[in-house]
Amino acid sequence: MMDMRKQLVLTSKFLSLVLRHKPETIGLTLDEHGWIEIAALLEAAQRHKRPISREKLDEVVFTNDKQRFAFSPDGLKIRANQGHSVAVDVELQSASPPQFLFHGTVARFFEAIQAVGLSKMQRQHVHLSASQDAALRVGARRGQPLLLQVAAGKMHNEGYIFFQSRNGVWLTDSVPWRYIEKLDSVSSMSRS
Repeated sequence: MMDMRKQLVLTSKFLSLVLRHKPETIGLTLDEHGWIEIAALLEAAQRHKRPISREKLDEVVFTNDKQRFAFSPDGLKIRANQGHSVAVDVELQSASPPQFLFHGTVARFFEAIQAVGLSKMQRQHVHLSASQDAALRVGARRGQPLLLQVAAGKMHNEGYIFFQSRNGVWLTDSVPWRYIEKLDSVSSMSRS
């Protein structure tokens, strides 16, 4: 039998697919703000042979280290906090970012980043982290991480709009190369 941690990870990945990218895979449609009724989600998951108990759903939402998901205030709906490739408005309020934010990537993308900066690709925003460690963890998902520092305060002062999601991820539409500096990832990791 699969261990509990692995089950939670698989459930979280399934929820990311449904709540961020392809709700239609189980016959659902997100509302304009990315919400879906929890009862409908659990029923559709069961119909598509991906059963999730309400207890497991609660555990994924409350224990996910990245706080990827949120329940509505009335506890009847769920949505992803950010990272959607489907068009939804998660009702973000603009915010003033810290002087520097960080982005984790890998070397194979660096040349493209130098050419055009950071772009949102299929997502609605570029994702940035407030800490170097968080950015390095993101980059490490694809291999040896490369750490980029973004002059977010300068960007904001020059008219770029930033948002902070409920789980602390900083979001913006794009980051031109002139605001990016490559940092030494190894020395950054050794400071943690």
